[in-house]
Amino acid sequence: MAYDEKLAKRIRDGLGSLPFVEKKMFGGVGFLVHGNMACGVHKENMIVRVDPDKHENLLKKPHTRVFDITGRPMKGWLMVEPNGCRTAKQLSHWINEGVTFALTLPPK
Repeated sequence: MAYDEKLAKRIRDGLGSLPFVEKKMFGGVGFLVHGNMACGVHKENMIVRVDPDKHENLLKKPHTRVFDITGRPMKGWLMVEPNGCRTAKQLSHWINEGVTFALTLPPK
């Protein structure tokens, strides 16, 4: 399995009518808002780009860890394990975190 296609579909559905672009990246798929990564899927995990000022607090949530697939952790990027985005409410929370931050960045 390259990445969890069901999770990608759930994220796609959760983004609803928001204009986003889907792009293959990180060996998975990313969802970009105004050209900026908001969230995505890597293997079975959800990737979420968050406000770097909120990064440490969000890492305290269950089933989260630093996004590090290259040996260089990226501040402001989280991995959410499957149990952390299992319910619609959990998934919506993480999508909103990613989209909210992406919308603060200048469009690309």
